[in-house]
Amino acid sequence: MDILFITHNRLGDAVLSTGLLGHLIDRFPEARLTVACGPVPAPLLALAPNVEELLVMEKRPLAGHWWRLWRSVAGRRWDLVVDLRGSAIAWLLRAGERRVLRPDGDRQHRVRHLAGVLDLTPPPVPRLWLRPEHAVAAAELIPEGPPVLAIGPTANWGGKQWPADRFAELARRLTHGGGIMAGARIAVFGAPDERPAAAATLAGLPAERRLDLLGRVDLPTLHGCLGRCQFFVGNDSGLMHMAAAAGIPTLGLFGPSREELYAPWGDRAAAVRTDLGFDDIRHDPAYDYRRQDCWMMTLSVDKAEQAAVALHRRLHGGGAGARP
Repeated sequence: MDILFITHNRLGDAVLSTGLLGHLIDRFPEARLTVACGPVPAPLLALAPNVEELLVMEKRPLAGHWWRLWRSVAGRRWDLVVDLRGSAIAWLLRAGERRVLRPDGDRQHRVRHLAGVLDLTPPPVPRLWLRPEHAVAAAELIPEGPPVLAIGPTANWGGKQWPADRFAELARRLTHGGGIMAGARIAVFGAPDERPAAAATLAGLPAERRLDLLGRVDLPTLHGCLGRCQFFVGNDSGLMHMAAAAGIPTLGLFGPSREELYAPWGDRAAAVRTDLGFDDIRHDPAYDYRRQDCWMMTLSVDKAEQAAVALHRRLHGGGAGARP
């Protein structure tokens, strides 16, 4: 059986689609999978079982990336085409069955929306795959020792980025003597070009407990590192969705994006947002998505801490000093 699975360019959207990909792998274990996605999530999706070919769709002028994809896949007959980009390409291919994502007017969480492509209830949980070499590399970067609080202080847009010094303050509170992760190490994650944005976070952390992983690992190894952590706090980002897919308690911070659509998915995840609602932010006369102005200022450290403690208590029980 030959399956073409077309998913997203952005890391977060691609991670959210992996529950659907995993379902296909489980349902058709002998199938030959071809996956088309953007360059950023490609290293993660390449690790999925039965992926025979990975087609990287780098954006080109005049939708040239779509023509290139069509030329790569038009010569085959597909038993199933799953197109999560809602493009016309599924209808231009020889296929036994086509499942194409259609707009839903932003009425439900992205995971539920994606699950509807295959009429799946409940929605399959996003998951990522790991090879032994990535697990070994992760163990070298985060060796055995005290628990680890993972933080993701960056995002793909400045508007969604909580102030870096507040991340440092939150991490100190959660790991101090009475915190939910007392004595924990603190791992800081991000891309190489995000180091300036995270500089104030790194500077505000105790050096003896700080694990600086900014730009030091590829995505599969980063996934392995997240799996060695005991709690994650971060902005609405692909990293946040990776943490939830790794199965660790994940708290996402939201402001100019909608948690009802993009909150980290799963029973071990939660979201907290700014005092300003999404519509309040978007309708503010000063709002401009083309600028990098921060719209996270009305999320206080106190409120984020309360949300982290509430998630911890829901999962583990006990008081503020209970260990994960």
